[in-house]
Amino acid sequence: MELLGVGSRVVHPSFGAGVVVRMHKRVYEVCFMESGIKMVSKDFNMQVTERLEPEYKESFSEAEDALMRILRQWGDMTEVVPLGDKWVGGVLVLKPGSDTLKEKEIPIDVFFHKIVMLRDRLRVMEQRINSHEKLTDEDKVNMQQYITRIYGSLTTFNVLFKHKTDYFEGV
Repeated sequence: MELLGVGSRVVHPSFGAGVVVRMHKRVYEVCFMESGIKMVSKDFNMQVTERLEPEYKESFSEAEDALMRILRQWGDMTEVVPLGDKWVGGVLVLKPGSDTLKEKEIPIDVFFHKIVMLRDRLRVMEQRINSHEKLTDEDKVNMQQYITRIYGSLTTFNVLFKHKTDYFEGV
């Protein structure tokens, strides 16, 4: 499906007629006449009744992201993501509310690796959902919206990443 610009008119099998009001990296924000604003995956095949050209074309970094997703899905690879310089050699301290309990120290790079692995596994799950043969398009969109909210819940950890392009993005 070609990229839709803001203002494009679409028809969704479950939500009816709508207009693209905002674009995100992986989803469109669509205002449906009967259902209100919903997130719809860019991979979802909606009927387009009026297509407007997007203000921007996908950038090289977005193409690179797409290639990385394909490689992760089919190559079972993990991406090398650098930890922010200020955290290198740091320690995460978990201090219980009770003075009778001992605090726990975890090297930040170990904690960071677990966060990156979580992100990678979410991305693989997202790709498997999108390419699943037996799920309906509506099921795929509903699961995609849930995954997007999970990414949003994880944005607290963006402070650990060296580059903003590695951040969790949620809506």
